[in-house]
Amino acid sequence: MRLSNLLYLILQQKKKKQICDAVAVAKILNATLVVPHLEVNPVWQDSSSFEEIFDLDHFIEVLRDEVSIVKDLPSEFSWSTRDYYATGIRITRIKTAPVHASSDWYLENVLPILQRYGVAAISPFSHRLTFENLPKNIQRLRCKVNFQALAFVPHIRELGETLVNRLCYPPNRNQGAASDSQDGTNQIEKQGAGKFVVLHLRFDKDMAAHSACDFGGGKAEKLALAKYRQVIWQGRVLKSQFTDEELRNQGRCPLTPEEIGLLLAALGFNNSTRLYLASHMVYGGEARISTLRRLFPLMEDKKSLASAEERAKVEGKASLLAAVDYYVSMQSDIFISASPGNMHNALVGHRAYMNLKTIRPSMSLLGKLFVNKSMEWSEFQHAVLDGHKSRQGQIRLRKEKQSIYTYPAPDCMCQA
Repeated sequence: MRLSNLLYLILQQKKKKQICDAVAVAKILNATLVVPHLEVNPVWQDSSSFEEIFDLDHFIEVLRDEVSIVKDLPSEFSWSTRDYYATGIRITRIKTAPVHASSDWYLENVLPILQRYGVAAISPFSHRLTFENLPKNIQRLRCKVNFQALAFVPHIRELGETLVNRLCYPPNRNQGAASDSQDGTNQIEKQGAGKFVVLHLRFDKDMAAHSACDFGGGKAEKLALAKYRQVIWQGRVLKSQFTDEELRNQGRCPLTPEEIGLLLAALGFNNSTRLYLASHMVYGGEARISTLRRLFPLMEDKKSLASAEERAKVEGKASLLAAVDYYVSMQSDIFISASPGNMHNALVGHRAYMNLKTIRPSMSLLGKLFVNKSMEWSEFQHAVLDGHKSRQGQIRLRKEKQSIYTYPAPDCMCQA
């Protein structure tokens, strides 16, 4: 069967929301969606493809009654590749999709190209579909893709489940408590499943440099981060024009491992809390997280819970490592993130959809508290507790222009 009206999308970042929007645009255009091409991340140099991260057969099956999806370009359109569009101006490539474009924009600007040439490629495609004034079926389709169709490949789910089991039932937890394995099993059943907290610590060099904040590393650190900003963004970081105190008062600085440790302690977590550290690479290495580890000696991560052999399929691949962390985060009793960002926003929305508890740090409040070096612990703790009463998992309705993926209510969660 000859396929036409093929929508080919080149996604600059491996974000779930871009894939959801791709499906929605295909639905708007009544087009066949070619599984999106995921670009290599310039920071992490990760070349993972769609099918290396997500279960492609599951994706197609869940959406079979919504949108036609093909894994590869048919032979007659085999020329329509990423390399083809990167080497010149092409009539079938749309480069001018505005940020938060309406459905009418796609019908007026992309549909004619689809109808004339049988294929259209849209790139760039980040934040290229509005959240407002769309038909309800399109909004619900976005929800369906995000929360049902995008499942991780089996080996990611299996590794994630292994980590969750070891967090809930540490290997030495019942050592000496029973005389044989049967007694040990009974002991576990009596105690019930263990609880754990996931801390998403986004404090890599990329984040630290782009924030333009001062993290106490002295002149050498400031110069190193400024040089990195220049290399990666050619100085185009507007926040660098503000002082550190101004940035902190505005809540624009990511929390350091030390600061997130103090926040957790103020919220009532202690050295008996089992903490899972979801992070790819912490700027400053082990020395940077030593204080956090002293506060929470039961802190674990992928390397402490799984052997190198068990991690072999994901090691060195940032997207797959993040997928494992995402899976574990969705199974935790409480999730907290040290700074806003793509992973934070995706998990806040997904956990809200599943009615799971998520603590959202008040960055502006904490920025002001940490600037005050003379504050007593009791005063700090009271301010933290008071400032986070309404930030511990309560459902928040989406406001105009906010993302449906971060705030799934009411669009994804209400029938009326």
